[in-house]
Amino acid sequence: MQTTDPTGIFNRNKLSEEFSNVLPDEARLKLDAILLEIQTDFPESCYSLEYLNTKFRSFLTPQSTCGQKLESLFQAAAELTTAEAPKWEFIAARLLYFQFSFHLKQEETRRELSDFYKKLVYLTQQNLYGSYILEHYSREELLLAETYLKAERNNLFTFSGLDLLLKRYVIRTHDHIPLESPQEMFLGIALHLAMNEKNDRMLWVKKFYDMLSRLEVTMATPTLSNARKPYHQLSSCFIDTVPDSLEGIYRSIDNFAQVSKFGGGMGMYFGKVRASGSNIRGFEGAAGGVIRWIRLVNDTAVAVDQLGVRQGAAAVYLDVWHRDLPEFLNLRTNNGDDRMKAHDIFPGVCYPDYFWEQARDNLEGEWYLMCPHEILKKKGYALEDSFGEEWKKKYLDCVADPEIQKRVIPIKDVIRMIIKSVVETGTPFAFNRDHVNRANPNSHKGIIYCSNLCTEIAQNMSEMEVTEEKITEIDGEQVVVTVTKPGEFVVCNLASLSLGRIDVNNREELSEITKTAVRALDNVIDLNFFPVPYAKINNEKYRPIGLGVSGYHHMLAKNEIPWESEEHLAFAERVFAEIHYAAVEASAELAREKGCYTYFEGSKWQTGEYFAERHLTEDRWKKLAKKVRENGMRNGYLMAIAPTGSTSMIAGTTAGIDPVMSRYFLEEKKSGILPRVAPELTMDTFWYYKNAHHIDQTWSVRACGVRQRYIDQAQSMNLYITNEYTFRKVLHLYLLAWEEGVKTIYYIRSKSLEVEECEVCSA
Repeated sequence: MQTTDPTGIFNRNKLSEEFSNVLPDEARLKLDAILLEIQTDFPESCYSLEYLNTKFRSFLTPQSTCGQKLESLFQAAAELTTAEAPKWEFIAARLLYFQFSFHLKQEETRRELSDFYKKLVYLTQQNLYGSYILEHYSREELLLAETYLKAERNNLFTFSGLDLLLKRYVIRTHDHIPLESPQEMFLGIALHLAMNEKNDRMLWVKKFYDMLSRLEVTMATPTLSNARKPYHQLSSCFIDTVPDSLEGIYRSIDNFAQVSKFGGGMGMYFGKVRASGSNIRGFEGAAGGVIRWIRLVNDTAVAVDQLGVRQGAAAVYLDVWHRDLPEFLNLRTNNGDDRMKAHDIFPGVCYPDYFWEQARDNLEGEWYLMCPHEILKKKGYALEDSFGEEWKKKYLDCVADPEIQKRVIPIKDVIRMIIKSVVETGTPFAFNRDHVNRANPNSHKGIIYCSNLCTEIAQNMSEMEVTEEKITEIDGEQVVVTVTKPGEFVVCNLASLSLGRIDVNNREELSEITKTAVRALDNVIDLNFFPVPYAKINNEKYRPIGLGVSGYHHMLAKNEIPWESEEHLAFAERVFAEIHYAAVEASAELAREKGCYTYFEGSKWQTGEYFAERHLTEDRWKKLAKKVRENGMRNGYLMAIAPTGSTSMIAGTTAGIDPVMSRYFLEEKKSGILPRVAPELTMDTFWYYKNAHHIDQTWSVRACGVRQRYIDQAQSMNLYITNEYTFRKVLHLYLLAWEEGVKTIYYIRSKSLEVEECEVCSA
């Protein structure tokens, strides 16, 4: 309803008149229409244009250009954002988009880009768009796709979200001039993801566009950035098993460099690499240990900096029984020998059940650190290749063997070193390997050693192996050909349901969006550009995807559910059961339509163990298990909860499964300090947005345990501690997580510690 407030009309006219001499008439009329729209959509007195007019004029100088005035207008709106008037974030976004669209229109006119098809032709000619879009779609189809565009969905953005999207994700020329609107970006991604659909392709284009443009689903950062472009590396996460050989280690480092070059993050398992002081070709004490090699990974991360956008990112994992553990735990700390540091790397520790049992029942006991290479030579087995009771039996066998060198440290001291590191650096990440492997739906084909950079991926792993090097002749010239057994080089394709943007109480809506997202992710596998061939091979064998969520706290607040409550746990159980059911059903239906993944036969999906182990035995789950058995599964791995740092900002929701750090805070940007607020902050939701550091963390751990039942992979879960947390309290959280079946713990964030957000795994 149009406002009749004379003061509002006066201030609208004053704002509009400020641009009368610097904007073309058409643009000024558009601005006036937007200001009227703001008055209509935000009638509360706290959003009066009087405030905007006053704030705006405080930015102006007699020398202000048109561009500076437009920037001042949206900047003024952004700075008016408070906990009491949070919707200024949306007003600022509308004004920012006006400025962006004004310049975009000028560039389109200059280049004679009068419709979507002409724009795609131009962008393809400029090598900014992948030629495959024009090769797969006719002009008629692309003009039909243009009718799907809904400009009004730009109003869903907050200022921070839109600002991030415009700066980082829309297509720009080599001179950094944007030539794509947000809605065109979503449509371009949808066209790419639906490209190979055989039936109802344009229907799937529309469905993919709708879920993205409504901000109901966010694709991973590489997919948002690279879909529709010539170099379409769409995957976030890669994991490699580092062999215990010189050529194997360097091959893994080279793989990391290639992954980093195209914007991926990497997890690297170093648990097979011999410890410091171990023998090399029979020479005792010759091995330098894992730290020297990790430093090379660190230098590679810094050197291969993704075209100067950001440096590469890698997590390195080591078993808690590895002899180099103490030095490993000091990788990022500030004390000690800097030659043994790797400050740009993120360490993670792999824990068996037996370690936590000892920490709980025998804290004063001793823990034995050994070298995996020595164990393999003397015992004939690789200790890291087993888990559960088998691992425990072999570990105790090694402990009892006097011929195996050991580094003996009290369990209490091992835990002290771990806690000292997490308090100082936020790391190491925790990987509960027995939980992970017991729940592995594809345990018939291998073992999982570690996770990725953000601790949400859990898939079968194995090292690469050079089987042959031979000299042959190609085109009359001698060449050396290296034959490599690819092993299992893990890659995962991520997306997240924005729970704060979906009516999670509507089973039909939640199911439909989940199934659409699963289909889009499955298509990513076939459409992807892989930075290393090993990733392509593994992707085709398992067809793994990682459907996750963002907006978890947003969802709870909207539904007026306190974080610290049994109601929270019951609600999480219900929501994730629905998501899980829909995702499994979607994959089974895709298998019937397109075929199942290579290793389905013999998997826990096929045998029904997957459902039995999770006690999913109600009638509807039995029916689903039957459907899976009959149809197969399209995807060997299905769900994983990523951190979603940047993509959740675009969606205007909370990150991943984390609670908010604050209801209201100030964010420092190059343009100044901008206020940020919790999503949909009102008097009704205010009290449900409790600060993460004020939450009893046991509720977060218990909620993670509840969700884990419905997630075949893992979750990026952070823990938030204060100075009041003692050694015992932190240990209690670790033990509780293990007892609740939590597979991984990401960062432990102390109140004084700022940790680096993972952008490559955002989803």
